Amino acid sequence: MKKSILSLLLFALMFQVSAQLPKIKLKDVKGNSVDVSQISNNGKPIIISFWATWCKPCKAELNTIADEFDDWVDETGVKLIAISIDDARSASRVEPYINAMGWEYTVLMDPNGNMKRAMNVNNVPHTFLLDGNGKIVWDHNNYSPGDEHELYEEVVKYAK
Repeated sequence: MKKSILSLLLFALMFQVSAQLPKIKLKDVKGNSVDVSQISNNGKPIIISFWATWCKPCKAELNTIADEFDDWVDETGVKLIAISIDDARSASRVEPYINAMGWEYTVLMDPNGNMKRAMNVNNVPHTFLLDGNGKIVWDHNNYSPGDEHELYEEVVKYAK
């Protein structure tokens, strides 16, 4: 009995770590449709960060990463996709906020929470790292100052 439970837990862990992005269409801030399952980065890592304009830790994380992001791209080739979970009431704040902050990330909108549910995101910020093959290899929930360093160390592991 214990052995079968352990095997089941190991299988679940392996599935979560090796899972890929779901086949869901989201829109960018300009209204262009994007099939999330087709996101790629020429064999380089991709960061997927779920956030919202009303979430202070989310904004702190993405603004902190923005300060170092050009260096990260130069060193690793990483791409960052920020997925806003703002609903219809707050979605109009997304584009002005990202423009004011000067984010150079791709920002996608998930106002109905379809992507959030598919990725089992219960609260934000929630950050995922995909390897160059599009497999989820790391994820982290919440944000405390300094967490971006752990993320960067993980990105470096998967940069080729």
